[in-house]
Amino acid sequence: MDALIAEDRCEELRDLSVVNLIVSIVIVIGMLISYLPQHVRIIKRRTSEGISPYFVLLGTTSATSAFANILLLPKSRQDVACCNELEIVHCIAGLLGIAQLGVQWICFTFIFVLFLVFFRYNSVDDAENEDLDEDHPRWQTALLVASLTLLHGLAVIVVTGVLSTVAKEHLGTWANVLGVMAALLAAVQYIPQIWTTYHLKHVGSLSIPMMCIQTPGGFVFAASLFARLGWAGWSSWGIFVLTATMQGALLYLAIYYEIQAHTSGTGTPKSPSPLLGRSHPRADGFDDETPGLHSTNAEIYAASSSDVRADLQAILDRQEGVAANDTTPLLSGGDGVSQANYGANRK
Repeated sequence: MDALIAEDRCEELRDLSVVNLIVSIVIVIGMLISYLPQHVRIIKRRTSEGISPYFVLLGTTSATSAFANILLLPKSRQDVACCNELEIVHCIAGLLGIAQLGVQWICFTFIFVLFLVFFRYNSVDDAENEDLDEDHPRWQTALLVASLTLLHGLAVIVVTGVLSTVAKEHLGTWANVLGVMAALLAAVQYIPQIWTTYHLKHVGSLSIPMMCIQTPGGFVFAASLFARLGWAGWSSWGIFVLTATMQGALLYLAIYYEIQAHTSGTGTPKSPSPLLGRSHPRADGFDDETPGLHSTNAEIYAASSSDVRADLQAILDRQEGVAANDTTPLLSGGDGVSQANYGANRK
């Protein structure tokens, strides 16, 4: 019976739908492009400020669970097995659904890496800006996020490996567990980010263009998975219905604060100064690059010190010149000693 079902699936893949193939390819490329603005924004601002660590944790673990879910679904395993009998084009078309979730997992994992790389770890800076600590998570939070994310990925790999070896009949159940886990994590993924954006009243390093692409794209992607997997794949496409809905709410909030900021003329806080390595705006309201009373720019200080040294050297040179040309007698005794003789005797 299983062999007959697998053969029917292979026949389905041989009946290639050009429209479905084009849509699937566009979704893969669109998904990759949609994450690029977020990657570029974090790298350009050199800070992950404004991005909730719990949003990163929930998003990465949800993406990991979703990718593992579609890999273990019976239809996906049949598609992989059919590649031994199909031509390359038909095989690629059959695996595009897996590729879509794989790209999403890679892109969100890269956000996780960038979050950790550009996180503010400077404890001295924290001590000098205690009033900003409530707006910036501590390094212990980043360490917790990294540890839980890695432990989750390791647990998924270990359980999947054990079941694949000794209990293959339970892989379908484990796939549904992963799908439910991914859906639950996705359902609450945007809650901490919505709260962070609401608390900060600006988007920080969160990318609005990314959300503008992904919010409608999430519904399109869910429809694509539904067309491929049907109601039996609810644990896969249901994730993206939930995610797109929550992301739409966050997008509305982000656009509202951006419009409000531009109307008031404040704008999004500037990226940190590369010279000072700051990862947040100054508490006194001055930019690190702006000279002024509170400026600590090393280049300005160096230039000022150079001018002062030049002025002092010029004064000393003038004094030495006056002393060398002075011919007025300092002492005029009865023996008629002149200033010139006095100078010669002094030498």
